[in-house]
Amino acid sequence: MVGESEVFQKMVSKIARVGNSDASVLLLGESGTGKELAARAIHMASTRKDKPLVSLECAGLSDALFESELFGHIKGAFTGAVNNKKGLVELANCGTLFLDEVGDIPLSMQVKLLRLIETGTFRRLGSAEVHSSDFRLICATHKNLYQMVKRGEFRTDLYYRINVFPIMLPSLSERVADIPLVAKALLSRIDPAGEYHFTSTATRTLQSLDYPGNIRELRNLISRALVMADTNVIDARVIELALEDAPDRIVLDANDRQDDQADWVDLKTHERRYLADLMQAHDGDKEEVAKILNISTRSLYRKLSE
Repeated sequence: MVGESEVFQKMVSKIARVGNSDASVLLLGESGTGKELAARAIHMASTRKDKPLVSLECAGLSDALFESELFGHIKGAFTGAVNNKKGLVELANCGTLFLDEVGDIPLSMQVKLLRLIETGTFRRLGSAEVHSSDFRLICATHKNLYQMVKRGEFRTDLYYRINVFPIMLPSLSERVADIPLVAKALLSRIDPAGEYHFTSTATRTLQSLDYPGNIRELRNLISRALVMADTNVIDARVIELALEDAPDRIVLDANDRQDDQADWVDLKTHERRYLADLMQAHDGDKEEVAKILNISTRSLYRKLSE
């Protein structure tokens, strides 16, 4: 986690402030923004840092698998359960439990998670014996849980239990100035020997790109660039080569580029048009639009007046 931008420093400040408490934290933000790293930073800033940080990826889990992973099971609880198994809740005792993509937890399991949070007790799958665990809860999601609550897809009571201290993780598009620092940090992880380095043209090229996948996408791009580089120097040409066959990039041909250039506008004009469309689509409801944008109503008012 590196950066100097205002939005990044604001996030870091919130992590430092909440770290030393036992408050439940809800990490919000697009996929690839580093929510797992933020969870680890919160854990390391807490009094539980010497105890385990246990993580569960909630996406794609069936009811039975989610319950088995979280609470554990006893031998014979289901076909294939040949031994007793401790669940992650039990392993997180005195430490931190991190539930990633909490918005994907099945509705039928949400009530069991709520009971766990409220009582600190649970039963292993197939057992009637009650166990207890003292853990600090951190959840993360890229989904709009508030909208899911309104649609009946997420329990209201559970939402308010996990949303004690929300922290928004900014996307790379909100912290373009940080991209050189982030890219350098990623390069040092991919190339621990320090053989490769970026030129200034490569850095400017990286800053000019859009990253729907955020830090994860930037890391993949740098990994491809190392493969495409003939020397230890990564310049703009190498970055462009790494972009050529990227499945998540649409490369327009020369005619398409010329046709599109007539409609290109500056970023501020594009933002104003986007905000105007959003306001029209939601009948001028500023609170609703602010929630969609994941910004405060005050920030929205400021943007509309610019």
